[in-house]
Formats: sequence, structure tokens, C-alpha cells
Amino acid sequence: MNIDKEKFQSFVWDFYKKNGRLFAWRNVDNPYYVLVSEIMLQQTQTHRVVKKFEEFIAIFPTVKELADATLRDVINVWQGLGYYRRARFLHQSAKIIVQEYEGHVPQDVTILQTFPGIGINSASSICAFAFNMPTIFIETNIRTVFIHHFFAEQVHVSDKELLPLIEMTVDAQNPREWYYALMDYGVWLKSEYKNPSRKSVHYTKQSKFEGSDRQIRAAILKLIAEKDMINEPYIFAAIQYDQVRMQKIIQQLEYENFIVKDVHNNYMITL
Repeated sequence: MNIDKEKFQSFVWDFYKKNGRLFAWRNVDNPYYVLVSEIMLQQTQTHRVVKKFEEFIAIFPTVKELADATLRDVINVWQGLGYYRRARFLHQSAKIIVQEYEGHVPQDVTILQTFPGIGINSASSICAFAFNMPTIFIETNIRTVFIHHFFAEQVHVSDKELLPLIEMTVDAQNPREWYYALMDYGVWLKSEYKNPSRKSVHYTKQSKFEGSDRQIRAAILKLIAEKDMINEPYIFAAIQYDQVRMQKIIQQLEYENFIVKDVHNNYMITL
């Protein structure tokens, strides 16, 4: 595909200069802040992350303080963001960084991919935002921009078609802000047009949260984290859902080593 790289870059930069957003994790000289924000932003809208990020950093201001915390402490602070696996992944990553990398977030996409819950896109975005590296990655807002501009008349667009264009147009001199610009522009496009990313073969509509296993799972974890140690009858009394369904979710949480049961059949968050 022939594209006018300079024209496209100029358009995106102009938009960003007029409409760029400010967040506590942007343009900071602290890779730990970037790591926290990128994990929080997985599957969660930015406006929900803003206050939680500030609260989280206030309680765990360094990667070592996060590594030294208990999982229970981390889950208690994480409440409200959902997808608690991310909290555990972040906690585990902090321990790895302290134990194996002297408390420094690795400046290496390949290494970051070995961390729990971090794939190629997250590893690449962390390197771009934390270290201003011209990595190539895609997320929903970036996908929206490239589909809108270069595949407006096409449906079932694959990321394999988009990634070469992302690589071709990345601003190698300032990749950090370039990706900020793309993401902010993508957010605006979604507000002005019927979400262009629906044309992606990777597009999936998020399932309803209310009444879902995700909601019950979050409620059970929240209750155990707050009460420290409780048994099944207490959980069933506090959370009014089908007990068989809740038992399966509790068993899954045990299997994932989120919670453990003591000799008195009380559940607690895994240390």
C-alpha cells in the first residue's frame, strides 16, 4: 500500500497538539509508573484507571514496596478495576524485577514478554513509553486510527495488515509521544464515528458484567481480601447468587492459587 507518511504524521501530530490528553503516567521518568499503568489499562477504559493509578502509586510508590506487599494488600487497593489476575501479575512482576533485575524494569521487549500477563504488545508499549524506544505494537485505539485512514472501505481487517503501516509511520525520533498522539486520536475517532475497530477481525464485544461469573468472582475476592479469613457459609450469606455456581468459582480461585483453605475450612488470599 502506498501512503504519504509525512502527510499522515503531520495530521496526527496536529491533532495531538490541539487535543492531547494529560495523565499522571505520561512523560514521566519512572518505568515503574509505566508498568503499573500499562497493566491497569489492559481491558479497562482510561477514565476508570486515573484515580486508581494515583491511589496505587501512593500506597506502593516503588517497585520494591509493591514486591514487599502481600497479595491481599494489592487486591484491596486494586478493587474497582476488575480482572484481578492483572493485580497478581503486576505483583509477581514486581517480585521478579526486584529479585532478578536489581529493582529496574528491563529495557528489553523479549525479557518483558517472559513476565506474567505481559505479551508482545504490552512489552512493546512499556518499552515505548518508559524508554522512548521505537517499538511496534497495536492496541484498540491505534487499530481504530489505521483502519479509519487506510481501510475505510474494507471489513475483516487483520492486524497483520496494520502492523506494517504502524512500523512504516512510527516517529523514530519521538515514539513515546507519537503513540500518545495515535491513541488520543483513536479515542476521538471512536466518539465521532461508529467504532472503526469493529471492522477488525479481532474485534469482540465485551460480555455483560452484571450477573456474570466475572462479577461473582470479583465479589468473592473482594470479600475474602477485606475479611482476611472466611468460610463458605459466610460467602454464601454475603453474596446472593446460586451456591453451586459460587462453589465452582471458589474452586477455580483455589486452582489458580488466588485463595487457599486452612484446616478449619476458612479461605484466605494466598500470601
